[in-house]
Amino acid sequence: MVEVKSEMLAAVFDAAEVGTATVETPLARPALEAKAATITPPAKGGSAVPLDIDAVINRVLLAASPIRSIAQVVDIGSANYRRLITTSGVVSGWVSETQARPETDTPNFSEIAPPMGELYANPAASQAMLDDAGFNVEAWLGEEIGREFARAEGVAFVTGDGVNKPRGFLNAPNAATADATRPFGTLQFLTSGAAGGFAATNPQDRLIDMVHALASPYRQGAVWVMNSATLARIRKFKTTDGAFIWQPGLGPEQPQTLLGHRVVEVDAMPDVAADSLSIGFGNFQAGYLISQRAETTVLKDPYSNKPYVHFYATRRVGGAVLDSRAIKLMRFAV
Repeated sequence: MVEVKSEMLAAVFDAAEVGTATVETPLARPALEAKAATITPPAKGGSAVPLDIDAVINRVLLAASPIRSIAQVVDIGSANYRRLITTSGVVSGWVSETQARPETDTPNFSEIAPPMGELYANPAASQAMLDDAGFNVEAWLGEEIGREFARAEGVAFVTGDGVNKPRGFLNAPNAATADATRPFGTLQFLTSGAAGGFAATNPQDRLIDMVHALASPYRQGAVWVMNSATLARIRKFKTTDGAFIWQPGLGPEQPQTLLGHRVVEVDAMPDVAADSLSIGFGNFQAGYLISQRAETTVLKDPYSNKPYVHFYATRRVGGAVLDSRAIKLMRFAV
């Protein structure tokens, strides 16, 4: 009887799959190439996800979404996420040694529920391109998906209407009244002094007013938010003695500042125009909340549309103003 080793059977089956009668010996077979993949939990509707694609998407997303880098980001397990915030503190009082201690007021709570939406992309590449291209097509598609996700969510965090997407902070209610009298959830705006532009004289004074309109506990870590066109105008402002209010950084670890606070360029912020809200200032870590699923889900589908391979990527993201006292806006009006 002839003893048939398991390695020989494997070689026979491998040859049969490619339609040839040649039987290769185990020593002649090339080493198998291992493909790393992860299996997401069935409850999330996941599938085997190539690790290199998922890692590229997340890395590019963090680097290219400016609001994400300054806001508060939480990972959630479902779309029904709620956050409580106190709108008033505990009240205290002074008493003598033997005086009665009446009951004091307790804090009031407001519930924040960031609207959720799902970002998706479904690009396709032919199997021949994946096999024969002179570059890593999967990594390239991952980078392209990451850039588009960053652009789309960056716009939503600023101007999103909350319908199947985050609600941007510019879409929150706003009023000119101060923190003590303004309803919670409504952002305060200050005017620039001119319709569709800055005041003709001492325009930097309005920026100083904006800084000090923010309560002192929020100023630690506060940043400016505007697009590059608005920033270009502000960089030309000078004080009465001719000094620029814009201060360049002294080294690579020190960012350039405006009135002592870092500037974050956000392309989604509107250009200066009549009644536009083109400048934001505040502590976005306290003022804006981003909720997200912990990972981007990527489904590699080579079956539905042969000979194309689809890379179906989804990401669930939500966003809303968390503390309306932590962000101030500038309206370009008289």
